[in-house]
Amino acid sequence: MRRVAKHCQNYGQRVQNSVFECKINSAELAQLKENLLNCIDEEKDSLRIYYLGSEKRFKVEHYGTKASFDLEEVVII
Repeated sequence: MRRVAKHCQNYGQRVQNSVFECKINSAELAQLKENLLNCIDEEKDSLRIYYLGSEKRFKVEHYGTKASFDLEEVVII
């Protein structure tokens, strides 16, 4: 996963061990996503991209294992 971290560090900052914040435009996002998808093994790894912004809801893209929750449904933890 060092390759994933190196790609992410080129676009943003590490905020936790496996969490990066990146403020990027759509072209940079496309390039980063392509790089990351070429790095991971989708049968073993899990990659999530969270879109945050001025919209009232945010979007999550998930690739690989460990499916994410449907954020539109009620979740009790």
